[in-house]
Amino acid sequence: MTSGIHHITLLTRKVQANVDFYAGFLGMRLVKQTAGFEDATQLHLFYGDAVGTPGSLVTFLVWEDGAPGRAGFGQLSELALAINPSSIGYWLTRAMSYGIRAEGPADEFGEPVLRLKDPDNIIVKLAGASTVTSPTPWHGADVPAEHAVQRVRGTTMLTEEPEKSRAFVENHFGYRFQENRGNIDRLVSQSGDIVDIRNAKGFWSGAPGTGTFDHVAFRASDDAALSKTHDALKKEGSSEVNVHDRKYFRSLYVREPGGTLIELATDKPGMTVNEPPATLGQKLFLPKDPITDLKDLKVVLPQFSMPGEPRVNYRDLPFVHRFYTPPNPDGTVFVLLHGSGGNETTLMPLLNKVAPRATLLGVRGRATEEGIPRWYKRITPFSFDQQDIKNEAEAFAAFIEGAVKSYGLDPKKLVYVGYSNGANLLNSLLYLHPNLVHKAVLLRSMPVLSEYPRADLKGTDLLVISGKTDAYGKYASDLETRLKASGATVDSTVIPTGHLLGDADIPVIQKWLTNDE
Repeated sequence: MTSGIHHITLLTRKVQANVDFYAGFLGMRLVKQTAGFEDATQLHLFYGDAVGTPGSLVTFLVWEDGAPGRAGFGQLSELALAINPSSIGYWLTRAMSYGIRAEGPADEFGEPVLRLKDPDNIIVKLAGASTVTSPTPWHGADVPAEHAVQRVRGTTMLTEEPEKSRAFVENHFGYRFQENRGNIDRLVSQSGDIVDIRNAKGFWSGAPGTGTFDHVAFRASDDAALSKTHDALKKEGSSEVNVHDRKYFRSLYVREPGGTLIELATDKPGMTVNEPPATLGQKLFLPKDPITDLKDLKVVLPQFSMPGEPRVNYRDLPFVHRFYTPPNPDGTVFVLLHGSGGNETTLMPLLNKVAPRATLLGVRGRATEEGIPRWYKRITPFSFDQQDIKNEAEAFAAFIEGAVKSYGLDPKKLVYVGYSNGANLLNSLLYLHPNLVHKAVLLRSMPVLSEYPRADLKGTDLLVISGKTDAYGKYASDLETRLKASGATVDSTVIPTGHLLGDADIPVIQKWLTNDE
């Protein structure tokens, strides 16, 4: 059987930093970008050699602004990439020029190794291995051909069951023992790459999240080899074996005795099955049967720029946020505040339908309730933590001030759109920070302040859309009366729906925007 690593998959928190490191600093080729196979709202990036050869692939699931994980047993802990041994000096100099800390070179099993950390603090080792090369190295980056990353050299598996983990990899995936050094057994494949089985007894357990490995995928030459391994695993009584068609390969998943997730993936069809070699990685592809359409996904998935291209340079501000920039922006900027349980991307598809050429700035609330994002703490469904509303309103006002300065926005041209919990923070902001919001859409909103300070809202244009069967809708008229009494210009509409948003909201917002121009 063909043995070796097909790909290694990790999780990253910031897509732009990830692209800058792997495509920019390391000079690997971005060979594929897809919506996630398990979650279509998650971006999945594949890096590799010129054509994405099995064995050269390093892939990342993008959990943009997701919680960090923790490396430990039951996980992989290091990614090793093969370079020419004579290139160690070049990479040490390149790391210094990029401001990346490098450790080494050090000798590991007779190879010179330079240790780095990527933006998620994942250990990346550049290993001098002259026998591990790519048949089609990528020469399209600014790294000289003789120093280019060739392919995956290997990875390290942390396990509390080293003997069982080693036997599992040897018996089912074609690896053989090469050498032991201390608490590490090195296994080597027919392809020449390695898996280091590290005895991690006494370590803490791994926890999934950004900055960790998801799985290692080994190679199966064809469907017959995949089926043979599948039958052997089932007969052995291994952990649950799941089989999938990933378009670019067919695969199965299983956990080895130490807990690390392993995939077995076929070499074919390959990365070029739906994209010619010349344009690999330039187009977003959908998995089979996505939960939403491509247009909506392009709005929700995090955007990134290739090295040297213009990009949004995100600032460290009090709230997690995301920009969506359309292909031909018209200068309009919507600031979006989600409802309970939403996030910074939830309202983006709806507002993209309202105004396809508008730039969207989605913001995530910082309060949480049972693990879901909110904008302020709730005591009961109809009563709210007043001090928390004031605190979060002040923090949000500071965020907008910082965003205006950092991103060059015109505060008087921003259009705020809030839904439910987010709309309620917005209507509170009108009174707590009366000069902040000049134009806003309040969707399924209600008053939440127990005491309203005096505020002059003249020059503030508002649209209030309520649902006829919404349990909160009866409070909308009180809100409208208060806003008008404070001098705001308020257009209100009741649509035949409940609390949820839908297509019925779109023409109402579009008409209001048009009439207000």
